[in-house]
Amino acid sequence: MSDHIPMRVAVVGATGFQGGAVARLLADRNHRVRTLSRRPEGDRPPLPGVACASGDLGSAEDVRALFEGATHAAVVLPLVYDRERVLRYAQHIAAAARSAGVRRIVYNANTRVPRTTTGVAAFETRRIAEDVLRESGVPLVVLRPPVYLDNLFSPWNGPALVNEGVLAYPLPERTRTAWLSHQDLAEAVYAALTVDGVAGRTFDIGGERGLTGQELAAAFARSLGRPVRYVPLDPEVFEQGLARVLGADAAAGVAGLYHHLAAGHDPLLMDDDGGTSARLLSLKPAPVEDWVARRPWQVWAEEAEGGDR
Repeated sequence: MSDHIPMRVAVVGATGFQGGAVARLLADRNHRVRTLSRRPEGDRPPLPGVACASGDLGSAEDVRALFEGATHAAVVLPLVYDRERVLRYAQHIAAAARSAGVRRIVYNANTRVPRTTTGVAAFETRRIAEDVLRESGVPLVVLRPPVYLDNLFSPWNGPALVNEGVLAYPLPERTRTAWLSHQDLAEAVYAALTVDGVAGRTFDIGGERGLTGQELAAAFARSLGRPVRYVPLDPEVFEQGLARVLGADAAAGVAGLYHHLAAGHDPLLMDDDGGTSARLLSLKPAPVEDWVARRPWQVWAEEAEGGDR
């Protein structure tokens, strides 16, 4: 599809980090973007060029209104891991996309999904949504990213990384992970919306190569010009901290995949796919060092200094 033909894209999840990156990229490239949010208008993140209506994925009518007139859709679900709620959300999206005559849905599962069922809600609810969207009959592209680099540029990681040289994350040190940035995710979604010949495919997208924890720390050290060491964080500790921000249910859902990997299951789940996805989608994810170099890490040092006074 030509970039010169504007798409009308229904972006599910645009008020979140990953969906927001997609919505901003689409708007920057002069495509018409609409989304839906339960948040009050004053509590939504700024999304220039994106029309945002009040509504809920649990309402079939709200979702149908979002998709009216849309030619394409980009979907990432909220941090909900209740099977029945996710099933209902996916059914509403599928019905609305089919009714609107959407030409292609790109579904970001927001995680890799193991080949076999696991009993882990973080994986299985995303598998359920994928199945429902595939059964809709609307051409579908599925993206399964690993872990986001942007998780590391946060109040939970930034200060320790900048001030102590400690990069702590709830992945075993030996788990090779193809870390991906939100920006490269957005580029992948855009490619999946526009590249010919990819409908019906599932892509384990990721960074240029899988890195162990120590290799990730070494990439940070090279870019920051200072020693950095990787410390595997106990998933239970991670979950407890996340619960204070997201609530217990969402934290348990997110942490489920880290518990799964810490137990030694699927050691290659988060690794790169040998460049297959990048090649087919004509992508070139940025090296970790480049991503690190573009972040204003000094904000965490400044916050720490301010807190000491």
